[in-house]
Formats: sequence, structure tokens, C-alpha cells
Amino acid sequence: MYIIKVKGKAKIPDYIQLRDDSFVLIAYFRADRPLKNLEKYGLEGKEAALEKIISELSFGKLQKLEF
Repeated sequence: MYIIKVKGKAKIPDYIQLRDDSFVLIAYFRADRPLKNLEKYGLEGKEAALEKIISELSFGKLQKLEF
């Protein structure tokens, strides 16, 4: 699974994209909102680690998501 942070413009907020190994979009959510429904993506119990990754992630840089 891969993660990328997308910079918003003007009134559009920053977003996070989660993509599978084929780079197909599987999740798209605002970077400033609490993480919800992570069990749908197999990430339950990893909220704290994911929040840390999101806060340190550079905009536009695709990163392999490994815990």
C-alpha cells in the first residue's frame, strides 16, 4: 500500500490518498480530519502510526506504507 499527501489550493483542503500495490486509489480523505473506518483498509489499530506518517509526509511524494 502507498500513501501520498496532496496539497489543496484556496478553499480546497489538503488530502491524503491511499493506493494499493497497483496504484489504484482505495481511500481519499482530508488530512486535517480524524481517521475513521480504517478497518476497511486493513489498518485498524494503526491510527497513531498513520497520523505520525501523515504529519511527517511531504506534499506530492509517494511513499510505501509500512508499519
